[in-house]
Amino acid sequence: MKIYYIKYKTIYISLIFIIMLLFLTYFYFKSDSIETFNNKDNLYYEGNNDKDAVAFACNVDWGEEYIPEMLKLFKDNDINITFFVTGKWAEKNEILLKEMYDLGHEIGSHGYMHRNYGDLSYNMNLEEIKKANTIISKMIGRKPLLFAPPSGSFNDETIKAAKEENNKTIMWTVDTIDWREDSTKDVIVERVMSKVKKNSIVLMHPKEETLKSLPIIIDKIKDKKLSIETVSDILK
Repeated sequence: MKIYYIKYKTIYISLIFIIMLLFLTYFYFKSDSIETFNNKDNLYYEGNNDKDAVAFACNVDWGEEYIPEMLKLFKDNDINITFFVTGKWAEKNEILLKEMYDLGHEIGSHGYMHRNYGDLSYNMNLEEIKKANTIISKMIGRKPLLFAPPSGSFNDETIKAAKEENNKTIMWTVDTIDWREDSTKDVIVERVMSKVKKNSIVLMHPKEETLKSLPIIIDKIKDKKLSIETVSDILK
């Protein structure tokens, strides 16, 4: 009887061990699937590179009248940045978009229309991002690698849809807030230089005061021994 008791006890302990192992395995994969769904690893507020550099990100849905002067300024300073353009803007400004790309600037997606993507479902997010990517890739011959949601509005569905399109979702470290009426040249310079550091993503738009501030910002960033590059350049 004692022998049978020991055998049953061993079987009982083994069953408990197997059940606990299955239980732990279930929660491990469950948490992993939640993390995959949220795609937090596909959302960037700054770079993660070892180089001493920052990136300029210029969101474009208007302001094309200022872009030629910006392009000249960047060329004179041997700088390439990332322009995030909407598909709708690209449709109206194909020649200018191609010039931006031909000069060596990175072209990212700003979605098809400038709207709050954080209010959209997964399917609507995917439709907007995919439509913009299709338009841009037809014009420059290369699909964007990066997506910047307009106004920084996103939800988990936005990030998931961007990842489906093999796009990293890009936010910013330093916001010029150059679209606001009180954003003069000096205010923009102060906003940038008070926060900029290695691996910063500096957000801007094609605005008159931004254009005025850029020569000063570029010189001050160089004085910090930092180079100015594209967003992809400061991501590993």
